[in-house]
Amino acid sequence: MTKTQIQVPEELFREIRSFAKAREWSLAETFRRGAELLLEVYAGQAPPVGSVWNPPVSATVGWKGLSAEQLRETAFHDVEPKLSTP
Repeated sequence: MTKTQIQVPEELFREIRSFAKAREWSLAETFRRGAELLLEVYAGQAPPVGSVWNPPVSATVGWKGLSAEQLRETAFHDVEPKLSTP
């Protein structure tokens, strides 16, 4: 086994520690199981090293064909009007 040191945000640490305690696991066991789960869930999904990431494209986006002005009007159509101040 390899010994390592990691840094996690305080809130995440508290949640992980509580999670481990409820299951009577050590923190090390909890992190190992978490790492194993990540590898299982995301197996084979890593992009090739050096590849450029592009966001996914959807052919079924509902705004297709609207101009920027039409999109703005649609987005703000149901916004409550601002109250006028005296």
